[in-house]
Amino acid sequence: MSVYSPTTRWERVRKDHCCPICQHPDWCSIAADGSACICMRIQAGSVKRTRNGGFLHLLKHTERRSSSALTVTLPDRSPKRRDLSALSENYQRAVNPARLNHLAERLGLSVASLRRLDIGWALDHDAWSFPMSDAGGKIMGIRLRLDSGRKFAVTGGHEGLFIPSDLADADMLSITEGPTDCAAMLDLGFSVVGRPSCMGGVRLLVELVKRQGPDDVVIVADADDPGQHGADDLASVLVLYVRRLRIIRPPDGIKDARAWKQAGATATDLRAAIDTAPIHKLSITSGHGRRLSSAQIQEVGHE
Repeated sequence: MSVYSPTTRWERVRKDHCCPICQHPDWCSIAADGSACICMRIQAGSVKRTRNGGFLHLLKHTERRSSSALTVTLPDRSPKRRDLSALSENYQRAVNPARLNHLAERLGLSVASLRRLDIGWALDHDAWSFPMSDAGGKIMGIRLRLDSGRKFAVTGGHEGLFIPSDLADADMLSITEGPTDCAAMLDLGFSVVGRPSCMGGVRLLVELVKRQGPDDVVIVADADDPGQHGADDLASVLVLYVRRLRIIRPPDGIKDARAWKQAGATATDLRAAIDTAPIHKLSITSGHGRRLSSAQIQEVGHE
């Protein structure tokens, strides 16, 4: 029986002190007293999974006055922000290709688009993982998705954007709700990012748009009322930072971008919807009674 005590320290492995289980110099941890290690790669021989996605291996017993039981402490269950990137990479390495193929088929997406969103497998949660980033690409949190479709997140993180690993500056940027809608738009050839929810990520999206400077932004709204209200609210902010902004919605009876693709929508269909969508404009009356365009407002804001 293992007893967990706050007195046991954990140390990262290094080149001159490799993991005794996988023999690698990174990712894993060893108890300072040499009693146990957490290997991030090998499950065989471990006694349990750890909350950080690794496997606890017992190496030796330590003697204590009150008990002969092994005394070890697992790392903090809530990963620090600086550890989220390493955790996400570990989840990515844990993906089983056959299982990922099955998920892609079930969702009507390509494996390639899911890989571009750095999908991983969180062994400690039995869930798929998607990293959430700030506008500069730094991981802020990790979204988890069960096979049932239920969604939650790794404790200790914050909501961010679902940004493809190869996102480049483009004349038009699309914005969806969530990672799988984002993957659907990637499959159709669009430059796209996903927001964390129908109302989330506004500040980060402003920062991203300012960084990338697209001429056009297209918000692909979910068909339900919250999705449409969230798209309208986001548009009212982003219109200050882009020349042309449009909102498109799936046809009646279709829930979101992924369902739209599953229903047979092509890139041509989406582009037709974009071309016919009205352009959102913002105008404000100046103190002299003159109406200012959104472009003029931007210029004033930059002075």
